[in-house]
Amino acid sequence: MHLTDLEIAQQAIIRPIQEIAAKVSIDANDLELYGKYKAKLPLKLIDEQKIAKSNLILVTAINPTPAGEGKTTVSIGLADGLNKIGKKTIVVLREPSLGPVFGMKGGAAGGGYSQVIPMVDINLHFTGDFAAIEKANNLLAALIDNNIQNKSNNLNIDPRTVVWKRVMDMNDRALRHIVIGLGGSANGIPREDGFNITPASEVMAILCLSKDFTDLKNRLGNIFVGFTFDKQPIFARDLKAQGAMALLLKDAIQPNLVQTLEGNPAILHGGPFANIAQGTNSIIATKTGLSLADYVVTEAGFGADLGAEKFLDIKCPYGGLRPKAVVIVATIRALRHHGGAKKEAYNTPDLDLVRKGFENLEKHIENCQKFGFTPVVALNHFPTDSQEEIAYVQEQCARFGVKAVVSKGFAHGGDGATDLAQAVSDMIDSGQNQYKQLYDWNISIEDKIKTIATEIYGADGVEYAAKAKTQLKTIKTLGFDNLPVCIAKTQKSLSDNENKAGRPRGFNITVREFEFAAGAGFVIPIVGEIMRMPGLPAVPASEGMDIDNEGNVTGLS
Repeated sequence: MHLTDLEIAQQAIIRPIQEIAAKVSIDANDLELYGKYKAKLPLKLIDEQKIAKSNLILVTAINPTPAGEGKTTVSIGLADGLNKIGKKTIVVLREPSLGPVFGMKGGAAGGGYSQVIPMVDINLHFTGDFAAIEKANNLLAALIDNNIQNKSNNLNIDPRTVVWKRVMDMNDRALRHIVIGLGGSANGIPREDGFNITPASEVMAILCLSKDFTDLKNRLGNIFVGFTFDKQPIFARDLKAQGAMALLLKDAIQPNLVQTLEGNPAILHGGPFANIAQGTNSIIATKTGLSLADYVVTEAGFGADLGAEKFLDIKCPYGGLRPKAVVIVATIRALRHHGGAKKEAYNTPDLDLVRKGFENLEKHIENCQKFGFTPVVALNHFPTDSQEEIAYVQEQCARFGVKAVVSKGFAHGGDGATDLAQAVSDMIDSGQNQYKQLYDWNISIEDKIKTIATEIYGADGVEYAAKAKTQLKTIKTLGFDNLPVCIAKTQKSLSDNENKAGRPRGFNITVREFEFAAGAGFVIPIVGEIMRMPGLPAVPASEGMDIDNEGNVTGLS
């Protein structure tokens, strides 16, 4: 009988978190326990000298199908596989968002026999980090409207210019655009507003890029709110908001320790989306992992055109991180998709479609090489993969000097990923990878965008809508043009058109508008239609979920 991910997780032997901590020499007294199987870790565990000697492995992917290609599953399997071959390894991942959990994509705790547990806790409220981020975000929103309302201590904020939105961690399209302050003068000043989903909050991005409490407070204070009536910029520090916001994040800044199904340590922290933010766990979590283990496996959301580019061009420079290896996750079914297969044919072997779709993987290999890496390709195995399709992908990868390894972590856990683990270990030992940024932060914003568009996406050039041109002038006037760019783009295509699969050619990308996250420290060019508040599908995943009288959960994935 085929077991669901939830059933596998529920049947697993779960060890006390103190036992997991002891594997990486964490003193039990340093754990802040959240029940028997979860704990917060103190920032004092970060050791820069140890970090310099550890090996950071980034797991990325090709452009995914809507269900994803198993990047988290491969990351967990790879970490278990590395431990199997004698490498002291921790996997460091993002926390799931409730929106996708109850929407379409499901949870983010891995799958099959490559999962982190306790799976139900991780996919629900976990240790409350998202709730704390939500409250810190919404405190600032309340302070803004309170300042507009009150005659004394008033900063003269023009309500029409306020860009700070409220957030909640649920897919609810009806809250994208709303009007607040109705019902009379006691209820505030009426103005347009809206909600973003919590992972899209700048507070989430700030938490994940902060090095410590001082850095956190500085970044929170730098959040741009809007303008006064006489066109002067207003920041969160003008509202004296940063101290109270940081206070709400006093526990959330600490990374969370859990375990894999095989009892290996796993750290989960933060969860920004990669199509609208940097798409990777916190600098603090990654550095904690590197301080405790010899190898750290981490992932960056969606395809390498999004998560990996942002990891390597934003997170690594801010955190002083230097990855030693990159793994690209691919599936035969996604290659069929990029070759033109319809959804109903994703699981039907077709070598011709795989041949056509391989060019998507080929482009991602080329992109990794631009950052100084010869990647290892992990073919996340599905039972519907034919041997001739697998052999073709391996042969084509070999033409680029790239090893493609079948990963069976979903079906066999660490035992199914030891070949992948050995290939990654061998690549690190070869010393041939030398990480380098794609662009210098000091070049113009236009040049930064053009570099990413032409080098990573394969575009011919960049066009700007009139609104974007006006906003770009404002960004330069405010002095933010030396920040890196975090392009908000569809994950479904290398281009800005989600319907262009494979390796699009002969296209320009269009920057529709700009946002900027002055606190997080990046400028956000928005290309295509990107929603900061997703909607639910026609049949949400929540319809299949339940809990019985004994507290047994069903339907979570």
